[in-house]
Amino acid sequence: MSWKFWGRRPNPMPSPDSPEWERALINRLALEHLRDQRRGRRWGILFKFLILLYLIALLVAAYSQDLIARVSPSEDHTAVIDIKGVIAPETDASADRVITALRKAFETDQVKGIVLRINSPGGSPVQAGYIHDEIVRLKAKYKKDKDAEMPVHAVATDVCASAGYYIAVAADAIHVDKASLVGSIGVRIGSFGFDEAIKSLGIERRLLTAGENKGILDPFSPLPPEQRIFVQAVLDDLHGQFIEVVRAGRGDRLDAGEEVFSGLFWSGEEALELGLVDALGSASSVARDLVGAEKLVDYTVKRDLFETFSRRLGASFGAGLIEGIGMRGVWSIH
Repeated sequence: MSWKFWGRRPNPMPSPDSPEWERALINRLALEHLRDQRRGRRWGILFKFLILLYLIALLVAAYSQDLIARVSPSEDHTAVIDIKGVIAPETDASADRVITALRKAFETDQVKGIVLRINSPGGSPVQAGYIHDEIVRLKAKYKKDKDAEMPVHAVATDVCASAGYYIAVAADAIHVDKASLVGSIGVRIGSFGFDEAIKSLGIERRLLTAGENKGILDPFSPLPPEQRIFVQAVLDDLHGQFIEVVRAGRGDRLDAGEEVFSGLFWSGEEALELGLVDALGSASSVARDLVGAEKLVDYTVKRDLFETFSRRLGASFGAGLIEGIGMRGVWSIH
């Protein structure tokens, strides 16, 4: 049995004794090099195509279910907006993202109620304030335009603390699991003091400022008593704003003394006894039993594929850079 393979066969090499042998060898080597280059390009194109298919598959898997849910739901439903992680600019729980989702939910006729599903240790009081005030504004506008109430419920999962709780008190009611952590009503600012350490190493700190207090909270300079008093006054002022928001949101439901404003936090069961929350429940139970629209539709503003990829690619570098800047004393309510 003989096998026939189709394809061009290389021309036979002349004998080494032939004067054409060197030229034939050079030609053969050049042809082989060209074939290798073509083969490499083909494999490169194939790999790039497979990578593209893989990225498209990831995109479809990540967003198809969410996109289907967002295509103009025709039946009555409860809108769910996740507030997850640190509340700060450029995060998933930034004011821009949450407010965009809130406005969409309030404008959709099929939405019969809104659930803010909160799982956050806190963050920026400014971002939390934006979200809190927008909830209040949208509720008032909805009532004025449609002569009806749009129920807004906050549902705490693992943690609803500090800036997360700041947002929650704008809701009609706050629901928790018995093991949720709730509270931490306070303001903090963090920094370090290395002035004695560099002095012991014989290092001279050279910080030039225009304004005698411009270098306040510099970790390599001592903190004079008058600057400490000033910073504490600012924190007390912000703390007072936080307390005022909580008192306005909870009203007579708050059944506790000043200890709830000390920065401590409690379990869901304890928070219920203190009047910090209203009931035990989940997003599903609230939608079913209180809103009356059991179907849940996620209105959370998601990151697009490019944004998600960029964020993950630069996460380590960005986190280190932010931490380096934050050492100067970034303040937050968490």
